[in-house]
Parts: sequence; C-alpha cells; structure tokens
Amino acid sequence: MDVAIDARWEGFVQDAVRDGKFESASDVVNEGLRLVEEREAKLQALRDTLAASMARGGSYTSEEVRNRIASSLAERRTAKAS
Repeated sequence: MDVAIDARWEGFVQDAVRDGKFESASDVVNEGLRLVEEREAKLQALRDTLAASMARGGSYTSEEVRNRIASSLAERRTAKAS
C-alpha cells in the first residue's frame, strides 16, 4: 500500500520517530489506525446501546449505558482476538 500524507503529518511522523516515541513511520501510522478503529468501535457501541435503550422506551440509566458500552467493547475485542 502506498499512502501520501501532507507536509504537516509528515513532519509529525518524523518528529515522533526522531523523539523515540515510535521506531518507524509505519509504527506511527499503525497506531493512528488502531486509535481510529478503537474510536469507531466506541461509537458503534454507543449507537447500539442507544438503539437498545430507545427500543426499551429510553429506560436505561446512565450506569446501564456505561456498562453496556463496556460490555460491547469487550465483546468486540474478544471477537477480534479470535
């Protein structure tokens, strides 16, 4: 895969590698993609929880919402690791 990034991000990547935060530009990009994937999983878990709450008539407490999101994320991690 060949990816082009603008000068701002290229400098960011170079600085991160030079400062020893990452060993290579690929490591920086992989970490960025991991964070995007994590954010998307959290958003989907929130959407799923809200949809389930709405189906129940909006009856989830904030604690139940947090617990359902945490469970959903844990399930996704387990499925991904398999």
